[in-house]
Amino acid sequence: MMNRIDRLFSETKGDILSVYMTAGFPELGDTLPLLEALQKHGAHMVEIGIPFSDPLADGPVIQESSQVALGNGMKLDLLFKQLEGIRPAIHIPLVLMGYLNPILQMGMENFLLRCQDTGIDGAIIPDLPPAEYKARYQEMFRDYGVHHTLLITPHTDENRIRQIAELSGGFLYMVADAATTGARSSIEGHQLEYFQRIRSMNLPLPGLIGFGISNRSTFQTACKYAEGAIIGSAFIRAISESPGLLLEQKVESFMKEIRQA
Repeated sequence: MMNRIDRLFSETKGDILSVYMTAGFPELGDTLPLLEALQKHGAHMVEIGIPFSDPLADGPVIQESSQVALGNGMKLDLLFKQLEGIRPAIHIPLVLMGYLNPILQMGMENFLLRCQDTGIDGAIIPDLPPAEYKARYQEMFRDYGVHHTLLITPHTDENRIRQIAELSGGFLYMVADAATTGARSSIEGHQLEYFQRIRSMNLPLPGLIGFGISNRSTFQTACKYAEGAIIGSAFIRAISESPGLLLEQKVESFMKEIRQA
């Protein structure tokens, strides 16, 4: 069976919207309701963040959501239990994004087995070095049918970008700025030069731009240079605000704001 990430990129040409959510946030039991709402209102793919106490690549909004989720009692084992039986109700690709420490505590092979059992299509582990992934885990990921998506930044040189693109599965995560995650209202000239540079390299797999994509304008700009974009902090903020609205209403409002013509 074709991985759902591969199917998405083969069937959808451009304007792909991937949304990041933190598992166990705002409430411990919100994982499935958020997945259902995001699918219903137009997300092509969802990255489910595994809360961690020291998320080095994340900005303050996602860091805070991780702390809340940990305080709610979210752990990786519990997340897998919440994900049991979600297929085929959730048919869009799902990616787990998290740091190496909790995954190694579970054991990499056990982690991948549970990804396979629950229908997780990919993983993003920002602090797993590409060389270590290639030497120790690439074959294991392949055996379990789970893509491992690697990241590049504006400072990654061309040779290393090509190496990372060869190692990466599903898509290449193009970090828009050499900083932590966080919503920014606009994309600057030096970022556009970086996007264009990557585009001109004709890499062997599609790219999604993340870090700083926060509104319709930045999403549209990113989509001119890549197959789509990933929105995280802005979504986390959106579901944290407007206490009078139901969770699905917050998701619907946010998605309309990104998607509206």
